[in-house]
Amino acid sequence: MTATTTDHSSYTHTARTVIPGPQRMRVPDDDGWTELIASVKETGQYPTTAEAERVTRIVLSALGGHVTGDERVALARALPREAAGVIASQIPVTRPQSAPEFVDTIAARIEGATPATARWDVSSVLSVLPKLTGEDLIDRVLAQLPPGYALLFGKAELTPAVPSQRIRPGRP
Repeated sequence: MTATTTDHSSYTHTARTVIPGPQRMRVPDDDGWTELIASVKETGQYPTTAEAERVTRIVLSALGGHVTGDERVALARALPREAAGVIASQIPVTRPQSAPEFVDTIAARIEGATPATARWDVSSVLSVLPKLTGEDLIDRVLAQLPPGYALLFGKAELTPAVPSQRIRPGRP
């Protein structure tokens, strides 16, 4: 058996220092916050994600003061963590607001808003919640709120039927 030798003198080996490029930090799963904001952006036709996020935070913080008890806990559990924090961090209101008062409160928090644009903003946020939380939970939340809020959530406002009085023939 013949041994072969390789002449390495013709190879030049230069040591290279490799500097790694910037690594992207892995963003932890936002458990739906990005999807919530994307839905609000699409529903409200907002030009930027930042605007949709700002409106979402304002509306959810106002809503958080009006939902209490088990429904507040269930709503926070059903929403993405970021949205849950916004809802849960609010102090409950001392007096429930009617739906128009609620919209006026939002209008006061958004620079340049009118009652009409604030109603659009409120509906853009609240109407996406039933898809995330389920209709049953939203129905329970609506049961806590004064009449008029269902339309803001994109639902029909159903009122219980009032029994009619029968009119007997021949009698007024």
